[in-house]
Amino acid sequence: MRAIQFEQYGGPDVLQSVDISQPSFEKDDVLIKVTAIGVNYADTARRQGAYVVPTPLPFIPGAEVAGVVEEVGEETTRFQKGDRVVTLIGSGGYAEYVATKEQTLIPIPDGVDDEDAVALPLQGLTAYHILLTMGRMEKGETVLVHAGAGGVGSLAVQLAKYYGAGTVIATASSEEKLALAKELGADYGINYTDPNWREAVLEATGGKGVDVALEMAGGEVFDETIKCMRSFGRVVTYGVASGQPPQLYPAGLMNRNLSVIGFFLPQVMKKPILFEKSLQELLMLVRNGDLKLTVGGVFKLDEAAHVHEIMQARKTKGKLVLTP
Repeated sequence: MRAIQFEQYGGPDVLQSVDISQPSFEKDDVLIKVTAIGVNYADTARRQGAYVVPTPLPFIPGAEVAGVVEEVGEETTRFQKGDRVVTLIGSGGYAEYVATKEQTLIPIPDGVDDEDAVALPLQGLTAYHILLTMGRMEKGETVLVHAGAGGVGSLAVQLAKYYGAGTVIATASSEEKLALAKELGADYGINYTDPNWREAVLEATGGKGVDVALEMAGGEVFDETIKCMRSFGRVVTYGVASGQPPQLYPAGLMNRNLSVIGFFLPQVMKKPILFEKSLQELLMLVRNGDLKLTVGGVFKLDEAAHVHEIMQARKTKGKLVLTP
């Protein structure tokens, strides 16, 4: 089969198309013929050797795949050949076939296409859990969503409104992206390249601050976000896109009873009850038209290097998808 892998860390040019054997699978595994692959910033961090856990070489990136069941192990019971499924795996998704445990698979409901389904496992689950599980958002609260036009942010904006947020404030780097965030339900859009963006957030809340903030930039953005919080506010941090780890001073949280909460999706995958229920819920929201997915582009698998390049240049919006 054809796959995209890298044998050394570096820029997008280290991604190479290779011919390798189809993955072997065990008695409780399912072999999937891949139809759609989600592309994520984690893939670029893997490629650069900068991911939060070690990346062994050679490495085939890709954690999100949708496809059709090709073969099933003799001990599998839930799926059969021809079923449409979506899953989140550790690696190996940039390929024509993947093998994974049956319990990691979620059926794709009729009315949801593969490109939409593959936009959900990583970014959808992240948006859901940073907002509801970790952020503990309650109805009527004010939510700040950084990168509100991105893969996670565009879903978090919609989920916040769907689950009853009183006010949703989205930040983004351009007027075009802010317009998208507002189209998806944000009440306010603020350009975070403006040095006074924190003041704009406080102005939008009448000086009270926000209850929940979803933060993935680190560095100065994290520092300024802390200053945007109202008493008993929760900052959920789930990335360091700026490359500058935030500096946290616990004593600075005390006077407003603030919480800073870290989120790492693989921990959710260790709790099937969290993973299965929430992904099924997200798929149904898509099917029913309550959750709009923004697919920013569908590319051939051999274009993976180009896709990494434009993603890191922040020339995209929404979800990028590869197809074998």
